[in-house]
Amino acid sequence: MRASTRTLLAAALVLGVAAGPALGPAAAAQPIATARPTRDTDLAKAMAAAIVGLPRADATAALVRVGGTEGSWQGSSGVHDLESGAPADPAARFRAGSVTKVFTAAVVLQLAAERRIDLDRPARAYLPDLIPARYAGVSVRQLLNHTHGIPAPDLPGGTVEEWYEHRFDVHAPEKLVRSATAKPREFRPGTRQHYLNIGYTIAGLIVERVTGDSYERQVERRILRPLGLGDTYLPGGAAGISGPHNHGYQTMRLDDGTTGLRDVSVWGTSDAWAAGDLVSTTVDLERFTRALFAGRVVRGPLLEEMFTLPKVTDLTTGDPAAYSAGLSMKRLGGREVWGKTGGRWGYNAAIASTRDGSRTLVHSVNSTDAKGRDTAPTVLNVMVAAYGLPD
Repeated sequence: MRASTRTLLAAALVLGVAAGPALGPAAAAQPIATARPTRDTDLAKAMAAAIVGLPRADATAALVRVGGTEGSWQGSSGVHDLESGAPADPAARFRAGSVTKVFTAAVVLQLAAERRIDLDRPARAYLPDLIPARYAGVSVRQLLNHTHGIPAPDLPGGTVEEWYEHRFDVHAPEKLVRSATAKPREFRPGTRQHYLNIGYTIAGLIVERVTGDSYERQVERRILRPLGLGDTYLPGGAAGISGPHNHGYQTMRLDDGTTGLRDVSVWGTSDAWAAGDLVSTTVDLERFTRALFAGRVVRGPLLEEMFTLPKVTDLTTGDPAAYSAGLSMKRLGGREVWGKTGGRWGYNAAIASTRDGSRTLVHSVNSTDAKGRDTAPTVLNVMVAAYGLPD
């Protein structure tokens, strides 16, 4: 992790949760609703301090669950929406963003275990009508660990205001793949890593091709129903969140020319599809995380694909690769923490765990710049409270 990020993390701890003034009619600090306190008083104090006082400039709500053999803690802070100031619903659904990739990778690995997908086979062998010859060397494994070299597709807009204007656009995954693969490759497959959504869009299409079924139904049949994840779903073309949810807000230029918060709870996610359109709850994601790390989602040797980093460097930073098939790894508090973050406008989410499951973390933070360059202080506070500073 870069030194600037370490400095920001340390500052977040020193400053507690000060991240700007409280917002709207809910200016008073909202109470934390803790469902099951832990006997670990240090953990309880750290987690409570990480999210107390919302809404603030960087976030309007936070839902957090810590679990594992080291202790558990559950809490929420902030508001359901800025207009009413009602407390945030701890059971609310939210957009999980790129946490979707963990589900997609798990389905592909299940199909690999069934010998219906070969991770070393070229993606073009499954989608010859869609993947051009220039990308004939890209394997399925490289799609999952972001070493494929396929660039991002073209999407309309260059600012958050322009993206907002296009929030109801529907993007067919095949069109996204054609846009991306019409461009020259970023690097020879397997030689670098560049984290992008396009590899998972292609992976979702491969799932559909080999099963003769929709990607959404395969995720439901293979993961959601077996694990009892009744509040998790893939929205398809729907722009709204079905069921109870806390509103998400984004800082942007408003109609009167001023800069402020706009409610962005309704925003289509077809641009992300199998890479980022999941809707879930902290309860469901905690159950999924425990099952995944216990080997009950992907079984046997193929589970190691999710805990194996390719031995290449990142295209943009030059750092060692940090992404495996579906997951990523950071060293926090002196140990490896595996998981996945996700960001959609108005919502930041994450799942994380030590490999042995001794400490798991799931959170949803309604960040006011969820896809910004810098991570919201509240998100950093939660991560550090759960695991400690980066090594």
